[in-house]
Amino acid sequence: MIITRTPFRMSFFGGGTDMKDFFTEYGGAVISTTFDKYCYVIVRHLPRFFDYSTELSYSKIERVTNINDIEHPAIRNAMKMLDMHELRLTYEADLPARSGLGTSSSFAVGMLNAFYALKGKYADKKKLADDAIYLERVLCNEAGGWQDQIAASFGGFNRINFNKDGTYDVYPLIIHPDRKKKLDDNLLMFFTGFTRFSSDMQKANAKGYHDKTKQLLEMLDLVDRAQEILTDKNSDLDDFGRLLDHTWKLKRQTGGAITTDSIDALYQRGIDAGALGGKLLGAGGGGFLVFYVQPEKKQAVKEAMKDLLYVPFHFEDGGTRVIHYTPETYIPKEETIEE
Repeated sequence: MIITRTPFRMSFFGGGTDMKDFFTEYGGAVISTTFDKYCYVIVRHLPRFFDYSTELSYSKIERVTNINDIEHPAIRNAMKMLDMHELRLTYEADLPARSGLGTSSSFAVGMLNAFYALKGKYADKKKLADDAIYLERVLCNEAGGWQDQIAASFGGFNRINFNKDGTYDVYPLIIHPDRKKKLDDNLLMFFTGFTRFSSDMQKANAKGYHDKTKQLLEMLDLVDRAQEILTDKNSDLDDFGRLLDHTWKLKRQTGGAITTDSIDALYQRGIDAGALGGKLLGAGGGGFLVFYVQPEKKQAVKEAMKDLLYVPFHFEDGGTRVIHYTPETYIPKEETIEE
């Protein structure tokens, strides 16, 4: 039995510039972090005592004898991609799917990690990120960018640069521990209660706004400013919150499905209660709101948002990992992966 644990991510700046059509022309960059809420993928070989050869348990249960009959596109394509057969897969998570935290990509990364482990192979973080991007964007033909798969695989607080040649680079941000803890303490996250498919939101946003290049380029410029605030101990960390407000206002202009009147009202409620800034996480349409709030205003913001679920969290650095394996089936050897 293999169990993998993969973190969810929180994207602060540069979202949208990780879309391949954009960054291969203009370049792109995002600042994001993973945090201590996870999805778990449990995989084991299925004994040959049943009238089905594969059993899947996620939001529904599937039992099939032919991989082509699997309804879940990511599982179906991943099993074909890595030539997986006769297995039982179970998915569990700390937070709901389709909520703006890169949950589908965290699942893809964790599943691929589990599949490689079950085959007795080792895949490093870049291999897992690359495979997950290929799985979701090519094999499953789902709209979206590249940041989620990379964040889930690498973990930590990073700047991810997307290059015009179609490559990417991951740079961990070096933030003083006290400053990082203060940022951690000043962020509040609330669940709006709405969920949606990120791929559907991306398609809807593409239809809603045909020319968003100007806004995306400005959002790209804000990545440098945000990095400076985080890494320069002489900068006012509260400017991070103010910059979040600015990038949220820009993001609202980049897609017709980014926000709704209800979400706008919730966001404004947080600002009126004292938050310096914030944003809706993910492609839009619902999910989690995150606010930057000074310590003396935190209780007021929590009270203003009391009809929403408050979700405490802390930054994490681990990325995806195997947390349980049976020794006879899992023998990590780097040389076993062939490109």
